[in-house]
Amino acid sequence: MARERATKGFLWLAALAGGPLLGAKLFDLLVLAGAWSANPPQSLAMMPYGKAWPVDTGMFFIPFSAGLLIAGFGALVAGWKTPWRYRWLLCIPSIGILTLLILTVVAFWPMNAALYYHGVGSPRDSITDAQSVAMARLWVQLDWVRVAGATAAFIAALRALTLPWPKEVAASDPVIVRVLLALALLGVAMFVIWFVSNI
Repeated sequence: MARERATKGFLWLAALAGGPLLGAKLFDLLVLAGAWSANPPQSLAMMPYGKAWPVDTGMFFIPFSAGLLIAGFGALVAGWKTPWRYRWLLCIPSIGILTLLILTVVAFWPMNAALYYHGVGSPRDSITDAQSVAMARLWVQLDWVRVAGATAAFIAALRALTLPWPKEVAASDPVIVRVLLALALLGVAMFVIWFVSNI
């Protein structure tokens, strides 16, 4: 009973973080990115960074992404003993948001910096006008991947909440699976610490 309450509590947190995150991501992609990527390099001046923008969009996305990450892995750990037919729904929010955060760090952070520096004519600018056009196009394409991932995480959390709690308990995992799970959770914790320290 305690595991069910904990799992469902984390799933509620995942849904409450995932809904606004998905809505904001769509707004960011269609409105903000739609404006700054419309006609590079001139439109890059509209990127929401620098002194002209008193609030960085990351100030919204980072806490909600962190909330979804914690809630997703909390639900996965609390519901680990459920059978696979239910547990796979718990994997999507946790592994999904982790994958999207890694994609953000690996792909989006460098592109954001390069496009912003190019748009403001910074001495740190390292791309040409033609590269800025291609990079802005790639940024938008990859952002649709983030939207799809956020959608899957949100829907999976809602679906797991609406299904009845499984009565049966899954058999204990082999030692290797438990070791791999512990290492994966340690890796997630290390990534979160690194991510927060680099904001």
